Amino acid sequence: MSYTDFQIWRQTPAPTVELSIVIPTYNESERILPTLGAIAVAVAGMGISWELIVSDDGSRDGTADLVEHLGWENLRVIRHQNTGKGGAVWRGVTAARAPRVLFADADNSTPIEELPRLLAKLDAGFDVAVGSRAAAGASVENKNMLRKLLSSGLQLSTRVLSGVTVQDTQCGFKLFGARAVKELFSRQQMQGFSFDLELLYLAHKLGLSVVEVPVRWFDAPGSKVSSVRDSARFLRDIFAVRRLDQRGAYNRDAASVYTREA
Repeated sequence: MSYTDFQIWRQTPAPTVELSIVIPTYNESERILPTLGAIAVAVAGMGISWELIVSDDGSRDGTADLVEHLGWENLRVIRHQNTGKGGAVWRGVTAARAPRVLFADADNSTPIEELPRLLAKLDAGFDVAVGSRAAAGASVENKNMLRKLLSSGLQLSTRVLSGVTVQDTQCGFKLFGARAVKELFSRQQMQGFSFDLELLYLAHKLGLSVVEVPVRWFDAPGSKVSSVRDSARFLRDIFAVRRLDQRGAYNRDAASVYTREA
């Protein structure tokens, strides 16, 4: 890693890219620049060609303007109306140029230095590598007791009600290979908080190989997650995913909600 690598990356357009990193944002003006700086400096030194995409979900605090004013050659901003985190990720992923796409949260709770461990899993043949706070070896800091208790309950509910065996479905650090990008995001229906669960449900349904990778995670100040509210919404969405499947919404010939919007 070096500042020289970063300078080259921000000043020289990459004709092709091996990796796209998508950051969904909504009113993140206070913390998006440090996150982008940390990601850009670290990944620029990894010896791969890559791009950074900020998918702004209708921010009203100037987030998109802040990012655009950076003027980095391999950074793009996608602006759209507020639809929810799932919609922002979908728009970023479908705009990506690379066969491999990482989705990472704007608060940098999982440091970008964890990326090589996920890339190694795709190199080993997995379709999806999931950063996990629940897998053996993970390190979790500053997470309050209520969130810990609710997370444990949701993990059990998810396995029982959806069949998804991934322990941590909601960690905002997931890497998708080319096959997963094609098969999962063409079928995605959910635009809100629980889109991660839907993608993992689809991966299970379609027989894609998924691996959990233990990561470091820090509960960053200013989180927009409400433990009780979002837990209730998550349980509701488990049943919503099952209903969508029963209605055939995930069949290859069924149009996703995004396709219908176009």
